[in-house]
Amino acid sequence: MRILTGIQPSGTPHIGNYFGAMRQIAEIQKKGEVFLFIADFHSLTTSPEPDALRKNVVELALNYLSCGIDSEKAVLFRQSDVPQVCELMWILNNVTPVGLLERAHSYKDKLAKGFAPNNGLFSYPVLMAADILLYKSDLVPVGKDQKQHLEITRDLAIKFNNQYGEIFTVPDELIPEEVAVVPGVDGQKMSKSYNNTIPIFGKEKEIRKTIMNIVTDCKGLEEPKDPDHCNVVALYKLVATPDELEEMKARYRAGNYGYGHAKQALFEKLWAYFEPMRKRRAELENNLDYVHEVLRRGAERAAVEADKTMAEVRKAVGLR
Repeated sequence: MRILTGIQPSGTPHIGNYFGAMRQIAEIQKKGEVFLFIADFHSLTTSPEPDALRKNVVELALNYLSCGIDSEKAVLFRQSDVPQVCELMWILNNVTPVGLLERAHSYKDKLAKGFAPNNGLFSYPVLMAADILLYKSDLVPVGKDQKQHLEITRDLAIKFNNQYGEIFTVPDELIPEEVAVVPGVDGQKMSKSYNNTIPIFGKEKEIRKTIMNIVTDCKGLEEPKDPDHCNVVALYKLVATPDELEEMKARYRAGNYGYGHAKQALFEKLWAYFEPMRKRRAELENNLDYVHEVLRRGAERAAVEADKTMAEVRKAVGLR
């Protein structure tokens, strides 16, 4: 069983990245062959500064390795180090209906948020499909917001196979339903695009300040509150034990428990949860040669699989 996922190198990862994907990969890397790529091609849709992009790639590799990814069990690599994915994207473009991309929720959402439309943003799902199909992935961990992109990948794989023969594996989704969407500090899905994230790594004072800015309603200290519709409780659930969660919910309902108290409790749980990862990251920062070697070896292993797939694809479509 081959499992594939990727994250854009857009700065320090946030807890939505961790609970939505990274933790699951760390847990399942023992159960299958995991391909884990740093999606620097995808990040070009927002035109990042070149130096910042290169720095963010290394930062994200550091963070993956700090958060439990074992380079002996998972193939960790930079997306652009396997350029065959761009060739496959072009080939897939020719079996992709325009209407399929026009219906993509993510594209329409970004336009609504003020992103300038470009073809990279529009054809993002095709590159994502190429990422998945190039390595004949069986399972793809995705959040609910990315589920439609995986459905597009499945559609393109089936369409290609019907036209050229059974080349691609049609992947299945792997969605951690209990934490598929992690709320940001404003209540929307946590995303760097919305500037509403809580970072995994950072200074204690800054992380505390971010948590204290989580949006809540205006109920006063004495008033009972609804724990089932509160961003603070939704985040606390990710790191608290069942007993701790029920205790907080009871305090909400009883009153005389302010949102400031709940936010402080959330900060303390998050800070303790990520303490071992902060220590591991500090060690890796002092050994960047090791990090670069992990990426190099990962790209070599990924390229072997990419070459096998592209040999089949080229033959199937009539290329040399």
